[in-house]
Amino acid sequence: MAGQEHDVNRSARSGRFVKDSTAERSPESTTREHVGGEDKDGDHEVHRSARTGKFVTGTTAELHSSTTETQHL
Repeated sequence: MAGQEHDVNRSARSGRFVKDSTAERSPESTTREHVGGEDKDGDHEVHRSARTGKFVTGTTAELHSSTTETQHL
């Protein structure tokens, strides 16, 4: 998934991903994260559930790609 650099919004309370419109409406309770980018030596890839905000395994991310977000740290 290299090269899919973008920003995502996350609820500060629940850790769930939220839409841009929600972040604009409630900026005090959301945070914007920059994810993706090019793979380089030392990069670390993690997967999170879009529903719960919890970390999931690579296998879970592959099986449920529509409800997970891959982040390159």
